[in-house]
Amino acid sequence: MSTTAILPKPAAVAERALEILGAWMADPEMGAVLDGCKRYSSDWSDDYGDFIIDRYNVDQDAAPRINGAIRVMSVKSAVYEPTGDEVVAELPVPVPLDVTCHALTAQFTALSRVQQRTGRLFVHSTINEHLVATPWRTGDYTQQVYEAAFGPVDARYWIDAAEAERRRQVLDGVYASIGITDRGMTSAIAYAAA
Repeated sequence: MSTTAILPKPAAVAERALEILGAWMADPEMGAVLDGCKRYSSDWSDDYGDFIIDRYNVDQDAAPRINGAIRVMSVKSAVYEPTGDEVVAELPVPVPLDVTCHALTAQFTALSRVQQRTGRLFVHSTINEHLVATPWRTGDYTQQVYEAAFGPVDARYWIDAAEAERRRQVLDGVYASIGITDRGMTSAIAYAAA
């Protein structure tokens, strides 16, 4: 796996992303996968990804986030196809959509069947996310391709990295007041025996 690949032109990636998304959405199982993600959202809650959304409400926010996530995944897959490079294809994505991609890829068995039937890979790699460690910035390549394929991004979920960090710092203070620190990696909450 190389990290020297040049990103393809946004218009070409956008065109391919639309084709990939169309194939996935035409699969007879994909509707159930996406609906299942929307209904079982308590299983994919992320306290540093969900709650940076202003006045977050799962009933309001699940569907647009799932739709945005599957579109972002089609963009990643459209970058992967010509480059063959997972690191390059692991494009920076806004935090609320990235955590939703994690929820979507947790539907591993069903997505494996969709991949097999459509011949289009779902490209998402948390390991490479951390290797690249490039936060999403407004107007970047990811956004250019997304908008060329799907139209304007929804600013509610496309939160620039600097603003996402500012909101996470607000959450740090709130969570620390109840004993949760280190971005949710440490808890000082002691549970008494029942």
